[in-house]
Amino acid sequence: MRLGIISALAEEQEGLIDAMQGAVTLTHGMRDYTTGKLWNIDTVAVLSRIGKVAGAMTAATLVEKFGVTHIVFTGVAGSADFAVRVGDVVVAEALVQHDMDASPLFPRFEVPLTGLTRLPTDLDLSRQLAAAARRYLDEEQSRPQLHRGTIGSGDQFINDSVRIAALKDALPDLLAVEMEGAAVAQVCFELNIPFAVIRTISDNANEEAATDFMHFVKTVASRYAFGILREFCATYTAPH
Repeated sequence: MRLGIISALAEEQEGLIDAMQGAVTLTHGMRDYTTGKLWNIDTVAVLSRIGKVAGAMTAATLVEKFGVTHIVFTGVAGSADFAVRVGDVVVAEALVQHDMDASPLFPRFEVPLTGLTRLPTDLDLSRQLAAAARRYLDEEQSRPQLHRGTIGSGDQFINDSVRIAALKDALPDLLAVEMEGAAVAQVCFELNIPFAVIRTISDNANEEAATDFMHFVKTVASRYAFGILREFCATYTAPH
């Protein structure tokens, strides 16, 4: 196993780079790819930058240039469901590009020529990531909840309660929204790479979202990402 860990923001990855043994950084395509051992797992960590194209390029490069065999995307997201609260964690079971609309040629949300609206994550990788998240979150005094379900991605930072309500109406099972995961999912689907996506809820995707966002990333999300991935790497077992 060679694990690719993608984050969108530097604050989410600082501790991981510091924890990496034998870290070596190579700059390629305006990104720093750091290779080394992370809790005994051969790892390549990289910041994707923000947006679907950025996420897709990063995932493809991890596979084609750095030879990763599995990918985990960790970051933050806005809530798209009243039961999913700030501070909770969502592990994706599937991802949808909520701004994909090639109708009438294809149904809304369907990725053209794949026949898929929702791109499923790898069952085993997601199961082990969710188990690691649950163990980590059980130690948090605030008792954040772990959710599993559909995450939507689009090239928009959503801070509009009317827009998020419309998306929820169109995609009733939507739990969270972000800007990269479904693009990474499409790359991994097309290259047959197992992947998982985990997101900490930073805001409610409403008019206060931008105010809350960076403070939350620095004070909570970065700590969660480090702790959950440490637990995941320390306990990961390859499927038989």
